[in-house]
Amino acid sequence: MDAPLRLLVHGASGRMGQALLRLCAEEPSRFTVVAAVSRRPAQRVVDGVPQFAASELQGAPAFDVAIDFSLPVAFDPILALCVGRKAALVSGTTGLEPTQRAALDEAARSIPLIQASNFSLGVAVLSDLVERAARALPGWDCDIVEAHHARKVDAPSGTALTLGAAAGQGGAEPRYASLRAGDIVGEHMVQFTGAGERLELAHRAGNRDIFARGALHAASRLAGRDPGQYRLADLL
Repeated sequence: MDAPLRLLVHGASGRMGQALLRLCAEEPSRFTVVAAVSRRPAQRVVDGVPQFAASELQGAPAFDVAIDFSLPVAFDPILALCVGRKAALVSGTTGLEPTQRAALDEAARSIPLIQASNFSLGVAVLSDLVERAARALPGWDCDIVEAHHARKVDAPSGTALTLGAAAGQGGAEPRYASLRAGDIVGEHMVQFTGAGERLELAHRAGNRDIFARGALHAASRLAGRDPGQYRLADLL
């Protein structure tokens, strides 16, 4: 039996980080978290998982894959650590600056990595469908409507922009509308409208576990691969 995949969870105190830690604890034969990194951990060990402050990142033990759901300001150190350790990176941090995206491109020359705005396997398939629909329906209007919880700051969402990029690849010119209300986890609808007819492609997230499970799926498929920048669709 293969040894469990050694994971470093970066952004461990956030919603996604907490979901990752819980799901890993449910599958100890597949995953072991060797370090949970957050800004200011209250304890050194929680449920058997070593806790590290962001300032202590360099002292983290060996790991196979880092899973990062943090903020752009914390992104550079985890990328540098993965490159230095020759470890894979799965990142769901959004809002990266152009210089950080350039650093990702450079890092992909030496490590396998994936950076995505959404780790839902359903959204990965939706992106493919959106591109195909845009290509098949030239001249149709394309609108992307997304809804998230009231505390989400960025709009349009990273996922909406990713879907828009897929539509653009198919030749469409997407427009965006955003809603921030209550505790909506995430809803995205791409609408193509022609004369007398309308096509809607939609994805609705019921809970955040789907994103954490997708990130773990990506980590398990990414470990040991050749250097490069992968898409979630490449790892299905």
